[in-house]
Amino acid sequence: MPRRRVRRSRAMDRRRFVGICAGSLALAAAGCRRAGDPAYARGNTLVMTLSDVSWMKYDDGALQFLYLPRLTTENALGDLKGQLAQSWEHSADYLEWTYHLRTDALWSDGVPVTAHDVKFTLDLLNHPDVRYIVSDAVTVIDDHTVKIRAGGGPLGWLHCLPKHVLAHLDPKKFWEWDYWLRPTVSGGPYRFLRYVPQTMMEFEANPTYFQGKPKIEGVVLNFVGQAGLNELLSGNADVVLNAPSAQIPFVAKDPRFRVYHHVFSSGGSAIFWKCDHPLFRDARVRRALTLAIDRRALLGLTNQPSDLPITDGVFTKRQFLRRQFPEPLPYDPVQARALLDEAGWRDRDGDGVREREGRPFRFTAIVSGGEQGYDRLPVYIQAQFRELGVQMEVQVLDFVWDRFTGGDFEAVLHHHQPGPRALRRDFGRNSRISYRNPEVVRLTDQAAATADPDELDRIYGALTEILRADLPMTRLLIRAVPTFVHRRVQGLRTPFHSSPDTYIEDLRLDDGR
Repeated sequence: MPRRRVRRSRAMDRRRFVGICAGSLALAAAGCRRAGDPAYARGNTLVMTLSDVSWMKYDDGALQFLYLPRLTTENALGDLKGQLAQSWEHSADYLEWTYHLRTDALWSDGVPVTAHDVKFTLDLLNHPDVRYIVSDAVTVIDDHTVKIRAGGGPLGWLHCLPKHVLAHLDPKKFWEWDYWLRPTVSGGPYRFLRYVPQTMMEFEANPTYFQGKPKIEGVVLNFVGQAGLNELLSGNADVVLNAPSAQIPFVAKDPRFRVYHHVFSSGGSAIFWKCDHPLFRDARVRRALTLAIDRRALLGLTNQPSDLPITDGVFTKRQFLRRQFPEPLPYDPVQARALLDEAGWRDRDGDGVREREGRPFRFTAIVSGGEQGYDRLPVYIQAQFRELGVQMEVQVLDFVWDRFTGGDFEAVLHHHQPGPRALRRDFGRNSRISYRNPEVVRLTDQAAATADPDELDRIYGALTEILRADLPMTRLLIRAVPTFVHRRVQGLRTPFHSSPDTYIEDLRLDDGR
């Protein structure tokens, strides 16, 4: 017994020794990699690559996060979180919002940020020559209180513009203003330093930013076209925004980098069925075709995260963030065949294609050639339908919108938008896919008429139950856009907080020591 204890103790000592040696070697190797990695030589400066300067024009998804103050933001559950606005209240119908602004927010030239800047921004975006948004009314109560009535609910995404700098500019030239490339007066976490035409922009941390000076001292935006990956691999960049999904496997296996995904709640890819077409009138057929697609395999095909949600319903942004949607229909080709048999579609002549009353189950799906990642989906789906005895031809078009909205299609692989207006277009009274369900018409009308988040959640839940049964469209994948990031960038996570441009003020850089 004593010998056994001694041997066990020695064995444990050897394992510890080996572990310590392995750990030391790993740390030494990491140190060597860091010493030879030019990314660490930049110190506390973050370099991000963009395809071109169009990213800098005003848009709710562009780089205004860097230099403009944002009204509010959201937390991981979709609840509003204060930024420029420190508190707010809304009317009973959620259409009128009153925001109380911070009193310590300053533009970089020392001028206070006020409610007049908020009104100026909204009036400008609503100008007939801009028409970026439509808001009913904006009223300044006092310098730090503004009331906004807008049909879309809270305007948390709003980036406020400096009225005292831009009020004299012509709205007709809004999208070409030099300010987008030389924002010499800013009020966000960073302030502008310089712009080299078509090449780069440089920013420095704003010491007077109302949320506190950011941890990262400098940000450089390089406009490199499609060469983002080359810049990352060569050590010239820390971040590649809106990266091609085809490059994910190559980047993911390099220990220097991480891949984050910004998962959009605003839609994804779907097949819309022409519901008055002889092939697709029967809900059993649409259900069979949905069951025949291995949607989980589509994630791997398009290099998406394996845990990306798949669903057959519709959902609000809040429901998406809280994962409040049902499980999708499974991949079940056996049940799919049984449903087609039940609906009268059988391969009676043995040619591999089902038919009914002399009509073969053949159709054409149109797809946009310009949609990133969509090129692989129809080919894979086509093969799965072929095993089912269904022949789907694929027609790739430069632009499918006219045919989609005009009803000139049998099936279309397109981007699905879950907003109330889009739901009315797709499934409502004048459904562009010729879907007819009176209860869905009623619910989509209700969704378009309310901004109450609890009511919208209830409506979308009811819509989901019906659409999961009728399946006028087959949802494929939720949209997820990858970002390639050097490991020295700290503070990101998927799916929330995954965009370094949006959450720049929350990030820090590992100095390599």
